[in-house]
Amino acid sequence: MICADELGPVIPRTFPPAPAWSPDGHRIKAELDYSRGPEKTWVYGGLRPADGQALTMTASSRNSVFYQQFLQQVEDANPTGQIWIVTDNLSSHNSVSTRTWLEDHPRIHHAFIPVGACWLNLQEGWWRIFRKAALAGRSFANPGDIAYATALATSQLNSRAKPWIWGRPAPPTRRLRRRYVYRV
Repeated sequence: MICADELGPVIPRTFPPAPAWSPDGHRIKAELDYSRGPEKTWVYGGLRPADGQALTMTASSRNSVFYQQFLQQVEDANPTGQIWIVTDNLSSHNSVSTRTWLEDHPRIHHAFIPVGACWLNLQEGWWRIFRKAALAGRSFANPGDIAYATALATSQLNSRAKPWIWGRPAPPTRRLRRRYVYRV
């Protein structure tokens, strides 16, 4: 089983230096260099909950072609057995071209989560960890930087991966506090 989802768009942008004070005591405001141009990058991700290993791929768009490329990478990473992909019902996951592609790859099956229940997909929890490791507080100049940060964070997270278990861990057992006896 693979939990799959898309993250994005991740937009390359650089932040100018922090605002400062002018010699005459006025605050200098720096302009934010930000645009929503064609350099958006989407990150496709798949988490294998059984061992905690993840697979990521960056793409310039979120469409059926890139989703099929991601599915091909998932199939290559899992050479034997049936592959069940747990994902949402995005149009690219259920398009005619994707269904045609899936007919040629009979090992891969889709299981769609209900609308409005994204928390059922364990990939969402992995995205939270991934964002902190790869994207938080960083400035990217171009999509290549985003792809490099994605690959690096994925390999680092995979090096310490553990199986994902649904639900909360049991609360720790409370030990009795040491009782002190004070004598006068």
